[in-house]
Amino acid sequence: MIRDILLIQKRELENKSGEVFIERIVDYKKFNNDLIKIITGPRRAGKSFLGIHVLNKIGNFGYVNFDDENLIELKDYNEIITMVNSIYNNPKYLLFDEIQNLPKWELFVNRLKRQGFNLIITGSNSNLLSKELSTHLTGRYLSINVFPFSFKEYLKLETKELTDNEIQEKLFMYLTFGGYPEPAIKKIDYKEYLNTLFNSIVYKDIVKRYNIRFISGMDNLASYLISNIAKEFSYNTLAQITKCKSVHTIEKYLSYLEEAFIFFKINRFSFKLKEQICSCKKIYCIDNGFIYAKAFKLSMDIGRLYENIVAINLKIDELNDKYKIYYWKNLQQEEVDFIIKHGIEIIQLVQVCYDITSIKTKEREERALIKASQELKCDNLLIITENYENEEDFEWFNIKRKIKFIPLWKWLLNKK
Repeated sequence: MIRDILLIQKRELENKSGEVFIERIVDYKKFNNDLIKIITGPRRAGKSFLGIHVLNKIGNFGYVNFDDENLIELKDYNEIITMVNSIYNNPKYLLFDEIQNLPKWELFVNRLKRQGFNLIITGSNSNLLSKELSTHLTGRYLSINVFPFSFKEYLKLETKELTDNEIQEKLFMYLTFGGYPEPAIKKIDYKEYLNTLFNSIVYKDIVKRYNIRFISGMDNLASYLISNIAKEFSYNTLAQITKCKSVHTIEKYLSYLEEAFIFFKINRFSFKLKEQICSCKKIYCIDNGFIYAKAFKLSMDIGRLYENIVAINLKIDELNDKYKIYYWKNLQQEEVDFIIKHGIEIIQLVQVCYDITSIKTKEREERALIKASQELKCDNLLIITENYENEEDFEWFNIKRKIKFIPLWKWLLNKK
């Protein structure tokens, strides 16, 4: 039976190897060593495709996808390696997909590493992976994060060089449908694909894995969050809205949704850690396409789509340990969308404002930046817009600051 499963998976692997590959923006140098390579990220974001692409350049490798109940029920993992050696002619390199499904996978992987195998493994659950990695694989692995296409990667689908106007047209498509590779490359219907994927992640990776009995509570929570992207929330409010029994249940359910790479939250900034923990959070989604497919909306809120795209890009940098991100709000309810902190220093304040043409709106965004700048001792101020670009001096009660304005598409393509 195991041999049959792996033979079928080998055929699927051969089919994948022949498909179009869009070069991902990752640190490929991480693959040039014998440490275990862990590729993490959402389902269908291209993790295994990246691993296949890298290993195809190296040579012969073995492949096992643990998204199969027959494999994860095995008691003797040696059977897997015996069959891999038989089918793939004793490969030195191994690619294991969705490894988190395999009980005690970390011990198995550690043993294979000691036996001289060079391993790339992928996983779609951040907590399960990080917990086992820190316990059993300390110093023996490198992490690579793969998410749906960034805007730069999305533009690589085009075979010709684009004008600025064409890039802005592509941005609108990207803002609406998101960056999941398969529907973008294969021209599959986005809404149907993403609706199915979203539901599959919720039910397969969360409800089934954690044996959740109050399924309607999880459904209500996911539906509410996807319809309220870039908005503040408190656990108490979520418990009331979703009819969950307790705040503890909501915290647990939300942690599952974050671990499965659907949502992520950011904290309100405070110099006091206790205030950060107790304050409201803001919720964002890992891909705008999910908002398009699942959110209850009467009309498209472009401003929130803009903010979510910026949040995704900043969150990926945070996961890559470049900095920490927060939002800022004062007692007057004035808000700055993103506070970027590196070490003990606040290095940038970022507002996202789709329509800056209204003088009243522009002044509101600038005033919040000035006040946050004074409190946080940061003069690097940025407003991300639809198409306005400039650098202006702004004054508020004798406080003077320079504020830079940049269109979203330029920020996405030039962000370092």
